[in-house]
Amino acid sequence: MLTEDEKRFYQRDLTRKGNYSLNQAAKNAGVKNFDKFHNAGYKGLYNGETADDIAKRKGLRYREDILDNMGSDELIANLFRISQTEQKLRKDNIQGEAEANNTHYNIGKNIREVIEKNGGTMPEELLTPKKSLKQLEKEKMSTKKLNKENTKKSL
Repeated sequence: MLTEDEKRFYQRDLTRKGNYSLNQAAKNAGVKNFDKFHNAGYKGLYNGETADDIAKRKGLRYREDILDNMGSDELIANLFRISQTEQKLRKDNIQGEAEANNTHYNIGKNIREVIEKNGGTMPEELLTPKKSLKQLEKEKMSTKKLNKENTKKSL
């Protein structure tokens, strides 16, 4: 059994890799404004919210990564949005920035509808974890460093 934080780290790694592949597919479709492209997907999934809106709602600092501040369920919803959009862009050979943005929005909206139909919690209603993945990583590194120093002292 994985802890919630372990699930978050795992899902975050998958979303990072998924976003890389999605960006490649979007670039091949002709996307130049990636902020607008990614916001189209967020708007579909988050009922009109952009990345900035999500960050504000979560109480994040400027430029803090929203994906690092999501629980595993929210990351999974975003990973599904990412993978389905990439698949559709490639499979249907979507061309043009407007069409790619529209595709991303519609995929996000479709995933939102599935969540609602199944009685799930809407992404914007999911709790924001108390600590970001960056904070958890920093704490883990500090603990390792401290353990290393204590091991040296005891030798």
